Amino acid sequence: MPSVRLLPFAAASGAENMARDEALLHSASDRGIASVRFYTWAEPTLSLGYFQASADRLTDPALSQMAWVRRATGGAAIVHDPAHEITYSLALPPGDEWQPRNESWICRMHHVIRDVLNELGVGARAVVCGEEVKHGPVLCFRHQTPGDLTVNSHKVAGSAQRKWKGALLQHGSILFSRSPLAPVLPGIAEQSGVNVTKAIRDPILTALARTTGWTLEPGDWTADEWKDAERIAAEKFAHAEWNGKR
Repeated sequence: MPSVRLLPFAAASGAENMARDEALLHSASDRGIASVRFYTWAEPTLSLGYFQASADRLTDPALSQMAWVRRATGGAAIVHDPAHEITYSLALPPGDEWQPRNESWICRMHHVIRDVLNELGVGARAVVCGEEVKHGPVLCFRHQTPGDLTVNSHKVAGSAQRKWKGALLQHGSILFSRSPLAPVLPGIAEQSGVNVTKAIRDPILTALARTTGWTLEPGDWTADEWKDAERIAAEKFAHAEWNGKR
């Protein structure tokens, strides 16, 4: 039964969170270490997609005042408000054992989240091909693409990916409730009447282990990973040249 390291829940800055995810991608590729973690943000933070124009954050006064970072993954901007959202990341080594060719990991992870939400009475469903919509150019949760989770036609969970040397990084966001920083985005609470908290990470992890057959082993970051994450943050995600590259 494959073993996956479960890292501690923690809060960090945008640069630190993105650098830590990338360090996990390196560990998955170079050391064959599979990892999963849920995390939050030290302050409300806007994460832009890799290809997104940095000027997009200036289109709304609330967004323009937030701390921000450019992700290494694609897609549009996500408002990470710690009181209203939780983020996860999954780093998987190369090979069919971890990344079966006939399965989408975005769909697979979203189906796990959907099933847990629905056990709570939320009524979430996954978007299928042909249902794509785009209501605006800036915010990710105004877009709906196959695999995204919706409640009453409003997106409540989305994910993005990056591959490096065959390894896969996938991270995503679950919107519990409407943030005053992005009032156009209703969350799970507004659409279903069900109040979901960060404690949902535990049933999601239980369902993920059951679905995959993985053993989730609580563990911690290695010294090399901390060093790698600090280097990546300084050279990339905390650097004005990276964040303003587009």
